[in-house]
Amino acid sequence: MTRETPGPEPIVVVGAALLDGGRLLAARRSAPADLAGRWELPGGKVEAGERPEDALVRELHEELGVDAEPVGRVPGRWPLRAPYVLQVWTARLRPGSPAPRPLQDHDDLRWLTPAELWQVDWLDQDVPAVREVERLAAFSA
Repeated sequence: MTRETPGPEPIVVVGAALLDGGRLLAARRSAPADLAGRWELPGGKVEAGERPEDALVRELHEELGVDAEPVGRVPGRWPLRAPYVLQVWTARLRPGSPAPRPLQDHDDLRWLTPAELWQVDWLDQDVPAVREVERLAAFSA
């Protein structure tokens, strides 16, 4: 009997469904070249020893210059390029936070209403997560 060797533990990438006034924030990638021009939920990798919620707050500060707080985990986990997996949280800006601005890897931001949600070219790997956010009707949060 042979034993299967387990693969590497997946590395979690957190994405933020940042909600404000019934709108969802989308960020357009400027890098790398194969992703440039497409839209995503902002976020990034969870560092070793870091809680995903803390990574979300850190990444939103680094990428958008905002002070945000996680609200709740969006059910699901979506595969990215191995060994990465995407987990998404709804989040909101804390009172007094500066307005989001593109600082790293993005060249544009758009607040999308539910009617505008599919008017941007989402990255393929973000589409199932965005569908789940839409299904949850999280826009009304």
